[in-house]
Amino acid sequence: MNAIPSSAPRFTDNEPRTAGPILAVASGKGGVGKTVVATSLARAFSRAGERVLLVDADLGMANIDVQLGLNPPGDIASVVAGKMSLSEAIAPALGGAEKKGGFDVISGRSGSATLASLDLTSVNSLAAGLAAVSMSYDRTILDLAAGADRATIRLAVAADDVALVISDEPTSLTDAYAFVKTLRMRDEGASPFVVVNNTPDRATAEQAFATFARTCTSFLGFTPPLAGIVRRDPNVGLAIRAQRPVGLRSPTSAAAKDIDALAWSLAEGLHAPAG
Repeated sequence: MNAIPSSAPRFTDNEPRTAGPILAVASGKGGVGKTVVATSLARAFSRAGERVLLVDADLGMANIDVQLGLNPPGDIASVVAGKMSLSEAIAPALGGAEKKGGFDVISGRSGSATLASLDLTSVNSLAAGLAAVSMSYDRTILDLAAGADRATIRLAVAADDVALVISDEPTSLTDAYAFVKTLRMRDEGASPFVVVNNTPDRATAEQAFATFARTCTSFLGFTPPLAGIVRRDPNVGLAIRAQRPVGLRSPTSAAAKDIDALAWSLAEGLHAPAG
């Protein structure tokens, strides 16, 4: 496996950016609700008055278009194949980025062997293209693939910040640690924000975070910050089936309130725009 070179540019290296931050949403394993968090955050930031772009960067196992009931004009696979530009692949969700509560989406493609096996040169090219497109938005959210393959880590390193979604399951904590260890091998200053998702109560979430933080402190020499907790809520499953963000379908639900609090926390913690 080719190592990601330390000279690989961040999104901000080529020229000063006047757009808002790029947030990569990651997880060590699948099934922890990463995509639900990413789509819900896109709507929450939009409701706060921001122009938001949500990118399904889960190369090969994408599903944001399904979760939101979209029929996009194209996707990242079409872009990689040279059939269209990233801008041409943008689809509006909930009215698009010009509408409060809406945002723009660049979809991935589920089951694409081409995307799942992109070489590093192609991933770098994709990162550069996303950098250019993000200049038109106040905030860009990348929904990364679960795990720590080289494409996922490359995109995580390139973003301004990373929100790492974990649950209280031991396998989630173990795989999240592996993600952070790999990320910090590429960028020793990386310090992902942690989101504890789908836990029965705050006490359980806080215990899971404490366990994860102790492991990072002991073996990696840093303590990750806790960005927020999203409690388990049956309204999330209902929203997925309705192909709507939980904050739209059930705005007074526990999960919707937790997402709003998480968005505020991340907005406070993310880097200020350059320029």
